[in-house]
Amino acid sequence: MATALRRSVKVVMLLLPIVLASAVGYAQGPAMPLFNIGLQGNTIAAGDTSVVLEIFLLLTVLSLAPAILVMLTSFTRIVMVLSLLRQAMGTNQMPPNQILIGLALFLSIFIMTPVWNSINQDALQPYLARSITRELALEKALEPIRRFMLQQTREKDLALFVDIAKAERPKTPAEIPTLVLIPAFIISEIKTAFQIGLLLYVPFLIIDMVVASVLLSMGMMMLPPVMISLPFKLMLFVLADGWYLLAGSLVKSFS
Repeated sequence: MATALRRSVKVVMLLLPIVLASAVGYAQGPAMPLFNIGLQGNTIAAGDTSVVLEIFLLLTVLSLAPAILVMLTSFTRIVMVLSLLRQAMGTNQMPPNQILIGLALFLSIFIMTPVWNSINQDALQPYLARSITRELALEKALEPIRRFMLQQTREKDLALFVDIAKAERPKTPAEIPTLVLIPAFIISEIKTAFQIGLLLYVPFLIIDMVVASVLLSMGMMMLPPVMISLPFKLMLFVLADGWYLLAGSLVKSFS
């Protein structure tokens, strides 16, 4: 089985340059192929080289897309709060991870829609229309993301990473390096998620303590308090319309 796997990998590695060459050649029309298996030299036009570089750049961006989605948006705070809520209620795997991640993903899309619309309007569409360069498009695409992160980042966290980077104290938000802003934003989001999770834990913790005290006073020490407190916690969450309050509070916390 291992031998067959190695053979498959070798075949893929041999066919990958040919497939890329065919794709580029098809996109460019009846031009000469960019790759040639042989010893004779081939000249590659500047336009063909830029196409190949764009393909590799696109593959790089796609490989980093999950990290960008998770760490540079509202996804981190939302999914952490939902996980802490499930632990506070003591429902084990209910709701399942797929439900929590899906809810966090669509709430993040809802929250980040103005940012993405700004990127599309100011950066993507002008670049597709060839009215701005690639470098300018990247700068314009980064501006809305930086503005969103700056609104959610604490000054204390920014100062921490500025000191660690031994950079000069920025006088304006535009002078803050992106490599400093990103980790500061991440730890700010984690801290905010823990603060919200603490507030969610308190009412459920009170129910657990009351149920445990009642069972202890009745001499029912062998009965797990979780079995009795779980229905009361679910009833409290349903009567308070918890999902409505939680989703609204999470969305409003980014405004």
